[in-house]
Amino acid sequence: MSDVWPSELKVSKDRRQLTVTFNDGTSAVLAAEMLRVLSPSAEVQGHGPGQKVTVPGKRLVAISAVVPTGNYAVRIGFDDGHDTGIFTWSYLRELGMTGAEKFAEYECELAEKGLSRDSR
Repeated sequence: MSDVWPSELKVSKDRRQLTVTFNDGTSAVLAAEMLRVLSPSAEVQGHGPGQKVTVPGKRLVAISAVVPTGNYAVRIGFDDGHDTGIFTWSYLRELGMTGAEKFAEYECELAEKGLSRDSR
């Protein structure tokens, strides 16, 4: 178990950002779009190597629910109906530290596949 865990989770008024403050005093502002397209769910990550799905059209997605899951994670629901991602404290921390790079990789994947962040 990690020694770092969130002391506060706060969804912005427009529901497009989640601010996570950790017990060590660090914090991260995570965009709903990034959380949605990098969801740890099997729907996005697949069930094995090479099965990851590039999810287009989520620029305007919003957070609809943040539900505690045990003492180690939250399940985040989105207004597009996706709600199967279990975001562990360590994954939220990882997204806070490397989310910009991961999102840039996602944008490259979209471009390579001729997809867009905007819904059609």
